[in-house]
Amino acid sequence: QVQLAESGGGSIQAGGSLRLSCVATGRAISKYPMAWYRQAPGKGPEWVSVIAVDGTTYISDSVKGRFTISRDNVDNTVYLQMNIVKPEDTGMYYCAKGQERFYDPMDYWGQGTQVTVSS
Repeated sequence: QVQLAESGGGSIQAGGSLRLSCVATGRAISKYPMAWYRQAPGKGPEWVSVIAVDGTTYISDSVKGRFTISRDNVDNTVYLQMNIVKPEDTGMYYCAKGQERFYDPMDYWGQGTQVTVSS
């Protein structure tokens, strides 16, 4: 069993920065891809970014150039650095753990951390 706990969300003005953290317990994450998703009010979930086991990163066009995903396998933590945030970045942000095959679905999710960006 894996538990994922996100933190770092909050209220921020447009143009500012936040760093979200996701701490995993119960299993080492070093062998798995890890991802961030978000869900805006009244909308479905949206994939934001994923980091592979070898550190390769993929990022959604909607946040490219502003957000960066990273991982610390020693601390079993994944981060999402959010810069130049916009009101449309508002939503609940979720961390998710992948499986050993990169394209298999995420199998564990955190409870989320809320990000609210005001204009």
